[in-house]
Amino acid sequence: MRAVVYRGVNDLRVETVPVPQIGANELLVKVAVCGICPTDIKKIHYGTVPPPRIFGHETAGTIVKVGGGVGGRPQGLRASRLKIGDRVALHHHVPCLKCHFCRHRAFAQCETYKRTGITAGFEPAGGGYAEYVRVMDFVLPGVVKIPARNLFEEGAMLEPVNTVLKAIKRLNLLRGDNALVAGQGPIGLMFTKILQLRGINVLATDLLESRLKLAKKFGAKWTRLVENRKSKTEDKKIPALDAAIVAVPSDAAVTQALQLVRGGGQVLLFAHTKRGATARLDLASVCLDEKDLIGSYSADFTIQKEVTRLVFSRQLDVRPLISHRFPLEKTADAIALASHPTENSLKLTVSQMQEIF
Repeated sequence: MRAVVYRGVNDLRVETVPVPQIGANELLVKVAVCGICPTDIKKIHYGTVPPPRIFGHETAGTIVKVGGGVGGRPQGLRASRLKIGDRVALHHHVPCLKCHFCRHRAFAQCETYKRTGITAGFEPAGGGYAEYVRVMDFVLPGVVKIPARNLFEEGAMLEPVNTVLKAIKRLNLLRGDNALVAGQGPIGLMFTKILQLRGINVLATDLLESRLKLAKKFGAKWTRLVENRKSKTEDKKIPALDAAIVAVPSDAAVTQALQLVRGGGQVLLFAHTKRGATARLDLASVCLDEKDLIGSYSADFTIQKEVTRLVFSRQLDVRPLISHRFPLEKTADAIALASHPTENSLKLTVSQMQEIF
């Protein structure tokens, strides 16, 4: 099969590799769509993991083979609901639900969760930038069937939507509260829409006027162009903020967010994943003003049903977020565009089949 293999820093090559072999109670899935995620981009650009690997973890496709069992079904209760021909969305991390971290709902810190359960070969790394992936036994609980009315692309978006909803659930917001979402890329727009659906008044900020126009469509009550440039959309006084979500890796945005939220408010970091980064903070704002500085990383397996209802019902319609679709052999071009987004680029996918959008 064809696969895009990571061979070193900024070195992606289209190669022919063996179709993964599956074991008992595992699945072989033919990939239809895989989203481009900043997490993989950082690994490719900075070489934070050794090669070779096949990245891509926002994956949807069709089950073409099952391991073990009879009647076209894998053995075990975990996989009894799955069969050849099912259109599915995959989840590459599933927690044990038993350890210290899981008991505290810090699932991304669970050792089982940190294992990647989907691979197209080499060290497991998601494998979505390939024609087929092997889905291991321990992540089968994360496999979601895609309804007939929905697209593979919508299935591939479940994982990023999950990370956003997980983060929102960390905030102590009440209906009618006000929240800032800094950055209106695909993730920021998801934050804006889900918060609006939950009755929160959203102030959306971004560097690009075009993104702010989209933010309005996704439910933002107010918009602001950053860097003191006047926004053409609105220029009214903004009420006090109860929370701020920093969906861009900007240290200045963190400092400003802490200043903008009122006493008892929360600032949530969603994009600061590079270790060693530091910022100057007024610590009295945390102590005297009782403001919380918190973070959220990765997904929460336990809210997957809520995420699927949100996406498949199209309350959160993710289709307008996808701006570019690349064939597998152009994955490197997709990574390059995602690394340096243009005014017209949002979510990018690697697509291996035609869908009616």
